[in-house]
Amino acid sequence: MTTYAKIIGTGSCLPPRRVTNDELTAILAADGVETSDEWIRSRSGIAARHYVDDGVMSSDLGVEAAKKALDMASVEAGEIDLIIVATATPDFLGGFPNTACVIQDKLGIKNGCAAMDVQAVCSGFVYALSVADNFIRAGVHKKALVIGAEVYSRILDFKDRTTCVLFGDGAGAVVLSASEEPGIMGSRLHADGSYGDILYMTGKLTNGAIDGQAFLYMDGTAVYKLAVTLMDKVGLEVLEMTGMSVSDVDWLIPHQANIRIMQSAARKMGVSREHVVETVDQHANTSAASIPLALDTAVRDGRIKPGQNVLMVALGGGLTWGAVLAKM
Repeated sequence: MTTYAKIIGTGSCLPPRRVTNDELTAILAADGVETSDEWIRSRSGIAARHYVDDGVMSSDLGVEAAKKALDMASVEAGEIDLIIVATATPDFLGGFPNTACVIQDKLGIKNGCAAMDVQAVCSGFVYALSVADNFIRAGVHKKALVIGAEVYSRILDFKDRTTCVLFGDGAGAVVLSASEEPGIMGSRLHADGSYGDILYMTGKLTNGAIDGQAFLYMDGTAVYKLAVTLMDKVGLEVLEMTGMSVSDVDWLIPHQANIRIMQSAARKMGVSREHVVETVDQHANTSAASIPLALDTAVRDGRIKPGQNVLMVALGGGLTWGAVLAKM
């Protein structure tokens, strides 16, 4: 008998502070940075994003997303035996205690379940989902909580309009359960460290202080070219390994980086726009949170239905990229 890891619940959390392009334009103008709603929309498709308030951490967003996923799945927190959190913005510098352990504590889970963070930037959720899938397939765990949570507003240089207009904060989560019914059908993960200089942070921790800048840097042109090519390639790779074709894909959920990247990757893959879940206009790029946020949005509004095939593809700093095909 084949054991699958099946998504049985989804959830998401966006901070209440919604910042439109016009509002962001006014904020940036105070620092002498010129931009506009038209400039941002034409280059990214983004109309608004959400920012956390002071004191709100990635774990806080992750907890709220997890609670909604657990509620949909009708699973008690204490039944979870694995927590994996994908984040590039952990609660603590150095990453420990890891954000998964913080979320475990905030959810009141006292069963000693495994809890770990995964850092693959915008590919983080796909990486985390693949890891959890393999643990469940191996029979090591039965119910897993996989979360993508980010507070990118804290690592943005608001004097650099090429990056600060693109990102937002948020979290998404899924509950995976061991099942005899088909669930995650396959996944593929890749990385190439030689491209580490196109999307990175320069800051290093030295003698208790940050050496360098703790801001995100991105070579947008280089990322665009690689994202379109590699997301298409890895998506088709997963379809081939599962014996499926593009025509079998009901929904494509690409990392919500930029509408032009998303649409170009979908066209290259042969997926029509009406089968692509797009939330970047309202959420902006939420890195590891973007795919689970989009997934939860489409599940809750009824677009994604039980039995449908959902292909998730992403590319992130490192360089990392990957894809997961799941039957809902």
